[in-house]
Amino acid sequence: MRENFVPRLGRTVSSIGLGCWQLGADWGDVDEERSLAILNAAADSGITFYDTADVYGDGLSERTVGTFWKSRPEADTFTVVTKMGRRANPHVASAYTLDNFRRWTDRSRENLGVDTLDLVQLHCPPSEVLKNPATYDALRTLVDEGRIARWGVSVETCDEALDALREPDLASIQIILNLFRRKPLERVVSAAAEAGVGIIARVPLASGLLSGKYDETTTFAPNDHRTYNRDGSAFDVGETFSGVPFEVGVRAARQVATLTPDGWTTAQLALRWIEQQPGVSTVIPGARNPEQARDNAAVGDLPPIDDATLAELEQIYDREIREYVHHKW
Repeated sequence: MRENFVPRLGRTVSSIGLGCWQLGADWGDVDEERSLAILNAAADSGITFYDTADVYGDGLSERTVGTFWKSRPEADTFTVVTKMGRRANPHVASAYTLDNFRRWTDRSRENLGVDTLDLVQLHCPPSEVLKNPATYDALRTLVDEGRIARWGVSVETCDEALDALREPDLASIQIILNLFRRKPLERVVSAAAEAGVGIIARVPLASGLLSGKYDETTTFAPNDHRTYNRDGSAFDVGETFSGVPFEVGVRAARQVATLTPDGWTTAQLALRWIEQQPGVSTVIPGARNPEQARDNAAVGDLPPIDDATLAELEQIYDREIREYVHHKW
């Protein structure tokens, strides 16, 4: 497993991490035994970076990760990060206060079973939150109080990332980056790397599209966001299939699949593309079973994608995807 040092985080992280949204909710039914098996398979495969959030299953994901964390003898080598802000109802800028930050992080500390959280990220807040100096003063207070060690942001747009990047103690930016969402490479990733800020690439498989396993007839469970959030009615539509219309994404993913090297899966091709981008600290695919976790982790040992394949992948984006996403986020 390749590793990357993140200066602002003060830690070395595995280049492939594990996204723990699926261990809480919104991807169909959740089974705790299977969730723990996924986490342990990831750790056994060299993954040291785990990303969760307080709203994934109303804390279920955090509690499951906490149980796993305490069970591993090498737990002190792990970086476990969470997110806060989406518990606000309504989810408005005025909810992003120091008092709420304290309540939210205290709950996460309890769920994860730690005194100090490694890294807390604002969870896709309203844009004005990231422009408000009081937001960052409150986060610094949490550090001073020992509730958190570092803070970062999880954002929807490149502009939001650049707003946060002005802060000298920002540790990380989590942003959607994949073969179907390339704009952060133009505007965010290199600037963050120059500042020593970590880049956490989320939705790396475009909600599974880039696994190459879906066709136009594929359906998902009613409690899966790939069913109920296709129009963005629950949260930002860019979180579901990266904002690409499903049928368009299926067609483009079918073309990506034809470029898969022998011995790789299409998902591994998509993950390796992100991982080899300069400035990316870690990529956080989810996993529905231990086998997927192991296959994802194996990307950390694969060789680089060759230049000819990279050029073909870029052409697919320009031809099939760019018009749907590049101007939006």
